[in-house]
Amino acid sequence: MTKLESCSGQPKLIFVVLLCLFVVGEVLLLDAAGNAQQKGAKREQKSLPASQAEVARGKYIVEGVAMCGQCHTPRDSDGNLEQKHALEGAAVILGPPNPDPNWPLKAPRIGGNPPAGDEDMVKLLTTGIWTDGKPLRFPMMPFRMNEADARAVVAYLKSMTPQP
Repeated sequence: MTKLESCSGQPKLIFVVLLCLFVVGEVLLLDAAGNAQQKGAKREQKSLPASQAEVARGKYIVEGVAMCGQCHTPRDSDGNLEQKHALEGAAVILGPPNPDPNWPLKAPRIGGNPPAGDEDMVKLLTTGIWTDGKPLRFPMMPFRMNEADARAVVAYLKSMTPQP
């Protein structure tokens, strides 16, 4: 039994709220840092083509800030992330504090072949609105990335190749 499974009711809700606040705070900080970095990025692009720089920025956001793998990567029987199947979709490890029939049971595959086209994925990451015009269900946070960061995330996700 993991620590999350042993939590119930209020402690689990507090954990989810704190996790969400942390992710949103990190995205806001990243946006501020990204805007400052974009001003100096023209100098850096001389040695690194824009497409590689965009993929690298997307990797940083996905792996280092948004921590997408925590929900979108399957886990082994010990609860460790199965990196061989990174971002290929996984069972949702967080449950609602009260029964909720609208709670998703699986986080979709986002690596290699995201679940929507580029513009829809950018819209999702900049507005928090999915292709059906509705906000995503919890525990997914409604990100508000700037467009450059959202495009970098999509570029990184598309650069990943699924493992057999």
